Amino acid sequence: MAKMQFKSESKRLLDLMINSIYTHKEIFLREIISNASDAIDKLCFIALTDDKLGMTRSDFKIEIKTDKEARTLTITDNGIGMDKDDLENNLGTIASSGSYQFKQQLEEKQDDIDIIGQFGVGFYSAFMVAKEITVITKKYGSTTAYKWQSSGADGYDIEECDKDTLGTEIILTLKDNTEDENYDEFLEQYRIQGLVKRYSDYIRYPILMEMKKSRVKEDTKDSDKPEYEDYFELETLNSMVPIWQRPKKDVTQEEYDKFYTEKFMSMEKPLKTIVTSVEGVVTYKALLFIPASTPYDYYTKEYKKGLQLYSSGVLITDCCEELVPEHFRFVKGIVDTADLSLNISREMLQHDRHLLTIAQNIEKKIQRELTSMLGSDRENYEKFFKSFGRQLKYGVVSDYGLHKDELQDLLLFYSSTEKKLVTLSEYVDRMKEEQKFIYFATGENAAAIDALPQTELLRSKGFEILYCTEDVDEFTLQSLMMYKEKRFCSAANDDLGIENDEKKDEDEKDSSALLTFVKETLGDKVAEVTASKKLVSHPVCLTAKGGISFEMEKYFNSVQPDSGMKAQRVLELNLGHNAVKTMEALIQTDIDKAKKYAEVLYCQALLIAGLPLENPSEYTDLVCSLI
Repeated sequence: MAKMQFKSESKRLLDLMINSIYTHKEIFLREIISNASDAIDKLCFIALTDDKLGMTRSDFKIEIKTDKEARTLTITDNGIGMDKDDLENNLGTIASSGSYQFKQQLEEKQDDIDIIGQFGVGFYSAFMVAKEITVITKKYGSTTAYKWQSSGADGYDIEECDKDTLGTEIILTLKDNTEDENYDEFLEQYRIQGLVKRYSDYIRYPILMEMKKSRVKEDTKDSDKPEYEDYFELETLNSMVPIWQRPKKDVTQEEYDKFYTEKFMSMEKPLKTIVTSVEGVVTYKALLFIPASTPYDYYTKEYKKGLQLYSSGVLITDCCEELVPEHFRFVKGIVDTADLSLNISREMLQHDRHLLTIAQNIEKKIQRELTSMLGSDRENYEKFFKSFGRQLKYGVVSDYGLHKDELQDLLLFYSSTEKKLVTLSEYVDRMKEEQKFIYFATGENAAAIDALPQTELLRSKGFEILYCTEDVDEFTLQSLMMYKEKRFCSAANDDLGIENDEKKDEDEKDSSALLTFVKETLGDKVAEVTASKKLVSHPVCLTAKGGISFEMEKYFNSVQPDSGMKAQRVLELNLGHNAVKTMEALIQTDIDKAKKYAEVLYCQALLIAGLPLENPSEYTDLVCSLI
């Protein structure tokens, strides 16, 4: 029989298939097993109405065999099979999917069946590892079997052959090894077992393979030196029913925990398990986990966010980034759907509305679960927030505050009055009637913030202060701008919306001469010198003028030392403090010493604000000169 030729466009596609489309050669086994599952699905559907077939669901299976001497890998199914026309139409024309046509016919009859294959090119991925492919097949309802054989783009042969049973047998003759490629690996039983476990573990039919094992010889069991023999045993390689497909009521938390630790290689059980099943515009099942602690590489570029994506139990990708937003990148888990539009290979996803809808639903589900945990399991939520609260804050800041409305009620900050983490809602509910702002203060830790002079007045008025101890905190609050119609106000702001009633009348005297003197002494080191309205017992403090705060200055200069980022410094003086009064008196009697006082007070203000001294040695000499 003359060799039949692929169509010209199919030749080009075949070359693309072998060399470009698939990124991993091992994918071929997933594709062939998925096609075998499709074929069984079709016959299994027919068996529901054809009593003459004499088969039930338990009779269907997929078998894998290896022959190291012949260098062949054989995958056999007892599905619907193919006739000559099917071979020519499906295997002779690349990208013609029999599964897709079958599903279309069923949809016309309004029958519902789940078919994995939607685009008929996966079969040809086998040419990545095989120099020749032989297909022996017999179709349901046909008395004739056929053999299809091809070595690639040069074409294919079809001829009649003998086959007693229905179904298809695909024989891959593997390529010869090269310096760069070892094709023998696909003849090793444990390699095949691993690939099935990874990609096809949840195919709904048993995938069988004879596995070589070892046992003690019967006649040497009682010997001091027992002898061993090899034997082969047919073993089911796949688990078939994924845990997320089982009803939630039938799965224990211990089973979910075990699945998580094994699947995602974690030493700890998850903090939270989220199970969801959706039917409607899109249909999918998801099993999500919130880790108990931050992975060691979480804040590195090596960490990859994303969920494992399955299509009807077949692994599509280990890490689908599109399914989880950046602010929930800590979530691990699995999504399984039959609604995906897969182009050319199952490795490539079209970014269609189905994937977008699933991602939006998952984001809302995670948000609801976190909100529920915050309300009903505060202890575990605070444990979660300790690990991943920074990520939520990044989510508020990123994308120009696009997600702040969804995330603001999940944030926690340490409270000056409650001495524990509180929500923004809890803070606002406790606000005094006369309080205008939500007050916050920044520092390295709670102890450092407690010592800030800028917080004295707020504390004396009994106002609650949120402590911002992470570099992202101030950016987060600035992105929020306000919460429940209350604006955020830094304790370092020049206007706190309150007056210091404890100021004595003598402290309110005209101080313009003193302020002018200090400004002239310090020059460009400060943008302004003012009489403080917030200081009580401390002599001096710094506040920032303009849009850049001191915390922003420190952050940007730490990540980009050459940025030159600098906040405008405003030096605030407590006119009632003895140190300031002494400096003011020295202006009249010893102006040089008064200038030294001004320099010392400025340096002290820098230290209080956590800002570096320009010349620490000069500062110590200055202090010593005044002692």
